[in-house]
Amino acid sequence: MNAFRIVLCLAAAVVLAAAGAVRAQTQPAVGKVDLKTGDVVPIEATSRADSFRNARDREPYARDFVQQPPLIPHTVKGYNITANFNKCMDCHAWSRTPESGATKVSQSHFKDRDGRELSNISPRRYFCLQCHVSQVEAPPLVNNTFKPLPSMKQAPAK
Repeated sequence: MNAFRIVLCLAAAVVLAAAGAVRAQTQPAVGKVDLKTGDVVPIEATSRADSFRNARDREPYARDFVQQPPLIPHTVKGYNITANFNKCMDCHAWSRTPESGATKVSQSHFKDRDGRELSNISPRRYFCLQCHVSQVEAPPLVNNTFKPLPSMKQAPAK
């Protein structure tokens, strides 16, 4: 009985190896395999890697008072902001905004406390979430009676 199983397994291995060899000769080895058809799609026909940048959840929020930091219109869950790396700059750095479509970091972020222009973001402005906050649809925890100044009201959309 054991000898029969061994012979059967060897026969199956030979058949599968032969089928794989025939397939390897008939199809190019470079590309991505379509899981439905088993066909190999050439690399040139495959799409670019997905972007891991967060898309806007909505359009930017209107500001309600002078000097209000812009509110963040997307989630920032999982964003890494350390002394050596700031995920926000992947989209909001001046060099990246043409590609990302994100709002540029304000020029005020490039000044030190004495008003001198810096070539990089000031260390005191580097940790974005100190001033800028992401918004969520949630019931208010405390009643808010704040009213913006009449001069800050947005004109109705046409």
